[in-house]
Amino acid sequence: MSFISNIVHHGAVNGVTGSCHELQLADHRVLIDCGMFQGAEVSGQEPEQAYAIDFDVRGIDALVVTHCHIDHVGRIPFLLAAGFDGPIYCSKPTAYLLPMVIEDAIKVGVSRKPQIINAVLNRLKKQLVALDYGVWQSLTPTHDLKVKLSPAGHILGSAFVTFDCKQKSKRERVVFSGDLGACYSPLLAAPRPPYACDRLVIESTYGDQNHEGRRQRRHKLYQLLKQCVADNGVVLIPAFSIGRTQELLYEMEEMLHRIAKKQTKSQYDRVLDNIDIIVDSPLAAHFTESYRTLSDYWDKEASRKLKNGRHPLSFENLTTIDSHDDHLKVIDYLKKRELPAIVIAASGMCSGGRIVNYLKAFIEEATTDILFAGYQAKGTTGRIIQRYGPRKAADKPGYVDMDGQRYMINAKVHTLSGYSAHADQKDLIRFVKRMRYPPQEIRIVHGDDEAKAALKATYQTLFSEMDVIIGEADGL
Repeated sequence: MSFISNIVHHGAVNGVTGSCHELQLADHRVLIDCGMFQGAEVSGQEPEQAYAIDFDVRGIDALVVTHCHIDHVGRIPFLLAAGFDGPIYCSKPTAYLLPMVIEDAIKVGVSRKPQIINAVLNRLKKQLVALDYGVWQSLTPTHDLKVKLSPAGHILGSAFVTFDCKQKSKRERVVFSGDLGACYSPLLAAPRPPYACDRLVIESTYGDQNHEGRRQRRHKLYQLLKQCVADNGVVLIPAFSIGRTQELLYEMEEMLHRIAKKQTKSQYDRVLDNIDIIVDSPLAAHFTESYRTLSDYWDKEASRKLKNGRHPLSFENLTTIDSHDDHLKVIDYLKKRELPAIVIAASGMCSGGRIVNYLKAFIEEATTDILFAGYQAKGTTGRIIQRYGPRKAADKPGYVDMDGQRYMINAKVHTLSGYSAHADQKDLIRFVKRMRYPPQEIRIVHGDDEAKAALKATYQTLFSEMDVIIGEADGL
């Protein structure tokens, strides 16, 4: 099978982080994402390996960003430092959100010095080019390489990327999925696959699993929260500042709205009707405000709620914590509490951020509930708690080490995979099936080995005429 393009992978091939891919033509090179590595992919290595640019940036014409999660954009400051000075293309919502993500990444991983932060942000803003969805943008003066962004339904501003490549009499369409959203997720419409594609590079985070339906998972969330408040404990929900936090708030507002309309309320309904929902993350607060500002990009259901006077991301029970002093005061207050509370805090995989302090304070309490609503990568604190927490049911509690200290996992641990912002296996199959002219080649990236293998086997069964490949670093 002969193609005019070559695809090289600089990340997201040994797991789900560090997304960075390169599309090469005879005279052009384009990067798709430049994310930070996390979890097991940098375990035992020096911290700077999470940000390393280990490929030559000379001759790269442009960077195209699919969305602004840290595992897709965290290495951008280091890409700039390595000498990349070309345009950075992304959707308009991503261009709005990206500087906030990069600023936070610099503060966490590089420096808190204002002059360094401002220097990077000034460079970034000069190179950013915001694109409308569905509009072709030429990347070269000769128009032999064009790009188009289409909504991916993963987080606000997320896109899958279609390249139109020409070389002499040959033409090729190459699609990079970025992270695809699950169908029927809150706030954002499901992705609609491209009409035609010759080569597809697709994520596989949940390539071996299927999520619960939205009605089922909403009911499960409600039942879980009723169970959690029964013992007056704290409910801890690790969540990414952008995407997951806003989806959970949206669903909780819907839950509280339905409880308020009930003629007869149970004792647990009455508790939930007045429960404190605390978002403890300055970044999440900024993103939630940005989501409200960018409501033109919401789906029809969410837009209808706004028109009816509902505020799905800003409601009476919601409290946002900003300063570090207030963060510590909240933990102290909850330790002395007499009423239950729900806390949503970053990071989503418990590898840093304010959720760690909550875990240290409450993970050894039997009345605590930890609710995972998103993917936990191998090697992260979240994956360890998710895996070993349920062992307490056999009177052999697991443990987790945080900042050099061991904590027994006496808290109850729950997982709601249906609230993942990632497509499941059905969605990944649907994305290919609904193309009018499906690809000749599929490359599978961004997944654990089991997920990639399962998705490959499924694709090969359904599409026997396609060449299905599992991506490897710096090549196949």
